[in-house]
Amino acid sequence: MKKKLVVLSGAGISAESGIQTFRDSDGLWENHRIEDVATPEAWEKDPTLVLEFYNIRRKQVFHAQPNEAHLLLADLENEFDVEIITQNIDDLHERAGSTKVLHLHGEISKKRCSQSSDNISMAEESMLLETTPTGGYWRPHIVWFGEEVPLLDRAIELTQQADIFLVIGTSLLVYPAASLVAFTKEQSEKWIIDQKIPQHLPTLFQTIEQPATVGMREYVRRLRQL
Repeated sequence: MKKKLVVLSGAGISAESGIQTFRDSDGLWENHRIEDVATPEAWEKDPTLVLEFYNIRRKQVFHAQPNEAHLLLADLENEFDVEIITQNIDDLHERAGSTKVLHLHGEISKKRCSQSSDNISMAEESMLLETTPTGGYWRPHIVWFGEEVPLLDRAIELTQQADIFLVIGTSLLVYPAASLVAFTKEQSEKWIIDQKIPQHLPTLFQTIEQPATVGMREYVRRLRQL
């Protein structure tokens, strides 16, 4: 039976594909306050602005390509039962070939009805403010700040099953995703790959302080030595 490798990925892995991160100095948040584009209140106040903001991000994602880190994770499915929990809203893991990806914060390639969270469809590259058959408006299928994270319980279940838990490209500062670390089994192997390893990280983690692509090369080398 294959060991279960559960991966928690963050913005750092997609940054190397040219997708700007929320919190970097050159990130897309720079020209917009979070409250203006990524909250339920922003949607109520100015849905057109919110749609325009995510149209820019969606275009960026559609034109990006998976990088070596994405490809190496997909390749590990040949040796491990790999489950990816991603904080990212892009589909680069899937395009790289990963088959089991849980999008904790939603998917920018999809849209859902503002009145019915079960009414989900594929989004156009450029969304307009349009009504849905169920009486709401199409909004990005994104978990905004201040909203519940519907897939959190499933993410916790996967984390609890992990024989190996790998964190890649995230500072572990954004909750509730960062809380998943607390649900790992005591005996599971724990790794983190990031350009800057957070100081608050538990000492049980083995660390590779490198960008995602370089770090994944090193991680795969070490993993195959175990």
